[in-house]
Amino acid sequence: MKTIGLLGGMSWESSALYYRAINEGIRQRLGGHHSARSVLYSVDFEAIKALQYAGQWDEAAALLADAAQNVEKAGADFLLICTNTMHKVADQIQAAISIPIIHLADATAERIKQQGITTVGLLGTRFTMAEDFYKGRLAERHGLQVIVPSPADQDIVHQIIYDELCQGIVREESRRAYLRIIDTMRAAGAQGVIEGCTEIVMLIQQAHTDVPLFDTTAIHAERAVELALAA
Repeated sequence: MKTIGLLGGMSWESSALYYRAINEGIRQRLGGHHSARSVLYSVDFEAIKALQYAGQWDEAAALLADAAQNVEKAGADFLLICTNTMHKVADQIQAAISIPIIHLADATAERIKQQGITTVGLLGTRFTMAEDFYKGRLAERHGLQVIVPSPADQDIVHQIIYDELCQGIVREESRRAYLRIIDTMRAAGAQGVIEGCTEIVMLIQQAHTDVPLFDTTAIHAERAVELALAA
């Protein structure tokens, strides 16, 4: 079994989901008392959030690159950045380490294409929805058409992520807001919706809507399990 590297803490709420999903996946595949060989480096999200809001992405990249180097030194064979937003600096992190980063957007796009979907909605932080580092990769590398919410709805999605989900708060009012936004993207042509922030699954699961959802946390974790067990 290969050793999975996890760069987490952004937020720890979603990192806990990653850890559980990966270990459950290994147990399901191998049975018995098997669990994943893994190295988790959990950063202080307050520091990362401050750099995000200040637009100091190079500083954030340097902090995460240092953490990634520690994951590699601890024996990881590959790395998962356990957050969609910080894939904005994935190339800078990759340049600092020799083990491969398993890009979350690529794993998600592969799953979307397997289901025959060509147009997909994207929920996430404002950075993920408004900037091109994520949706551009989905379009250019995978040929997907990406629909995002209106600027006003992006503000709602972003605020709920940071002020509620990252704090472990799940509110029915917020679920209704997300479901309205999902329906709006469906009306605009989305055949499915990417839950493009690792905390969103805390609020919205497939049982809440008939629009196909792509839980990036689960997809990323499943990819990690496959790679860890590959010959």
